[in-house]
Amino acid sequence: MLTKQQLSTFRSRLLEEKKEIEERLMANDHFGKERSHAHDAVGELSSIDNHPGDEGTELYEREKDIALNEHAEKELKDIEHALQAMENGTYGICEVCGQDIPSERLEALPTTTFCKEHSPDQIVSHQRPLEEGVLMPPFGKFDFDDRDAEVYDAEDTWQDVARFGTSETPSDLGNNVDHYNDVYVESEENIGYVEDLENFAAVDIYGKEVTIYPNMQHEQFEKALDEEGIMSNIGDLPAYEKDPYTEEKAKRRH
Repeated sequence: MLTKQQLSTFRSRLLEEKKEIEERLMANDHFGKERSHAHDAVGELSSIDNHPGDEGTELYEREKDIALNEHAEKELKDIEHALQAMENGTYGICEVCGQDIPSERLEALPTTTFCKEHSPDQIVSHQRPLEEGVLMPPFGKFDFDDRDAEVYDAEDTWQDVARFGTSETPSDLGNNVDHYNDVYVESEENIGYVEDLENFAAVDIYGKEVTIYPNMQHEQFEKALDEEGIMSNIGDLPAYEKDPYTEEKAKRRH
């Protein structure tokens, strides 16, 4: 049971907090909520000439103001409810179980009319935004770059999206690119195959039964090798492997 001195102290605290909140809400027009549109708060007349990023910033600030206003109004409502409980002679008594609320709890939270066990605010939500399960650093569960796996991961997703254009320019990349469609990381990476020769060479796992299918990729591959003066895309062949493929050796065989 609270003493008259304790009740007087809590009443003074509640009235002081109520006055402070009411003055703050009046001074900022309920965090600008009384204005018709967010533009009124920043002096804009129209959204037509504004960048989407600026519009997004204003929207975020508007949402934040609404949340702060709701929080302040709830505080004010809780204060008024606690003051009404004092008028009814029930302040300091739990509304659910009827037991006395410890004075230590009232010192920390003078607006409460519930004991700790029956407080409606004691349950904390564990629901988190869905993106938190995806954007674990870096890329989270969809990143397989450091594992021996051939799957469609976050890097592949970004490459597919970046092909439609990014805000980067050729000067933003460390390597030279010939077209703006290639202005994204690893744009030179092959899609659907690893090595160029996979588009025209058919072999088994041991390299037997080689069949070459002439096509544009094959011509480009041969041209690149000729320009480099090598016989393999991993470098020139050793002498003991190169000789059987030279034109002189082929003429001698025939």
